[in-house]
Amino acid sequence: MPWQNQGGGGGPWGGRPGGGKPPPDIEEMLRRSQDKVRRFLPSGGSGKGLILIAAIVVLVWLATGFYRVDTNQQGVALIFGKLWAQTLPGLHYNLPAPIGEVITPEVTRVNRVEVGFRGGTAGRRSSVTRNVIQESLMLTGDENIIDIQFVVFWKIKNAANFLFKVRNPELTVKAAAEAAMRETIGKDEFETARTTGRGKITGSTKVLIQRILDDYGAGITITTVEIQKVDPPEAVIDAFRDVQAARADKERAVNEATAYRNEVVQRALGQAAQVVASAEAYKQEKIRKAEGESQRFLSVYEEYIKDKDVTKRRMYLETMEGVLQGMDKVLLQDSSAVPYLPLDQLTKPRDKSSAEKGAAK
Repeated sequence: MPWQNQGGGGGPWGGRPGGGKPPPDIEEMLRRSQDKVRRFLPSGGSGKGLILIAAIVVLVWLATGFYRVDTNQQGVALIFGKLWAQTLPGLHYNLPAPIGEVITPEVTRVNRVEVGFRGGTAGRRSSVTRNVIQESLMLTGDENIIDIQFVVFWKIKNAANFLFKVRNPELTVKAAAEAAMRETIGKDEFETARTTGRGKITGSTKVLIQRILDDYGAGITITTVEIQKVDPPEAVIDAFRDVQAARADKERAVNEATAYRNEVVQRALGQAAQVVASAEAYKQEKIRKAEGESQRFLSVYEEYIKDKDVTKRRMYLETMEGVLQGMDKVLLQDSSAVPYLPLDQLTKPRDKSSAEKGAAK
């Protein structure tokens, strides 16, 4: 409603009738502003001046199209939302907004995708992970179920493909990683995947993920695949531990039996070597003895050739000495008394009583 002076008050700007500042004149202010603009413009605000102002504005607008790409980035220049160019680190130019647009994603940053679990932090010292069994349970080549959790590290290889070829890059990497791991695990046995085959599995999975992403044209490169856990499913892990304990007992029994076998075999080999050595020594002894006997016989033969009668007599005497040495002998000069004498009683020792009687006399 229009202002009215009631009760002799002042105007709307606090003026009072008959004194103080008069209210400002809006029309006068607008006129003065227009005069200032005309004085600023060359030729008093003619059409050429307006064109010059417009040209300056356009130049300033065009100058805003310069942009810089850092060393850890790739530049993607767009014009009317369509890919125009990809630029490397340095200073570049593209038409400014709203016609042009520049996106500079970081291509050196390593991102990670977790498959089979989700990691989180609870406090500063404890980490909490949540298992995702829909992703972690996989079927091995020997038709066993294995619970595997792994992490895929990736970074941007081609910024344009990364921005425009896939809608959700992280979800795409996770899906490709899960599919690749399932295919790789499906070719290996359970025990191999759980123990000695981890390196082979990670290498094959990395190659397969990269192949899938290249087929999609995702502009992503896989740097590393790390297996976090490979275990039986939680529902059967107690039974699996019992089986492992039984297998360990089996291995221990086999090792003890092998050690005992080696001990017995080594002892038998030692005894066999001892017997062989003794036999070899006996053989050498017999050979040496036979050689000595043969040498003695040859020497006797040589003497026999020189004087046969003497040699015969000596051989006879040596033979009789060897035969009669351990026998009881009675020498008689007259052979006619032999049938009448108890020769067997003469060689027997006298009994004790006879000996004592003889001693008493």
